[in-house]
Amino acid sequence: MLRAPTEKHMGSTGKRLAAVSTTVMFDKFWTWLAGHANCILRAGTPEVSLLDHEDFHWTLITEDEHTLVVQLARAKELVGEILVFPAEIAYVQVEPSETEGEWLFECVVESETAREVAYHFVMAHEYEDGEHRREEKWTH
Repeated sequence: MLRAPTEKHMGSTGKRLAAVSTTVMFDKFWTWLAGHANCILRAGTPEVSLLDHEDFHWTLITEDEHTLVVQLARAKELVGEILVFPAEIAYVQVEPSETEGEWLFECVVESETAREVAYHFVMAHEYEDGEHRREEKWTH
């Protein structure tokens, strides 16, 4: 894991606190995310964002080894979905969001000339480096 400090302002005192960025491998992040789907507040790409709501629920699907799907639905009605191509993602950068109590997870794609955020997830809590099992959902 790499750690790099970023500056954050604290209130009106003018003091600066160093927020720590952490990087995580995407496969490890996706496994963790699957166990925390109900903790997603927002998810998106540079073109689109899906926003959580108390009536909505998130579903994470592995369509095949090259395609992952993030779905947001209200009951059985699909609100939106994002296709994720994991082979493109170099790593996930994790840091506190500008909003207190939220954590930003940015899936970074790198080339020889550029580094871009391809997907982002805003979570209600930080990443915990531990084993989480995905709970199976019962459906009717």
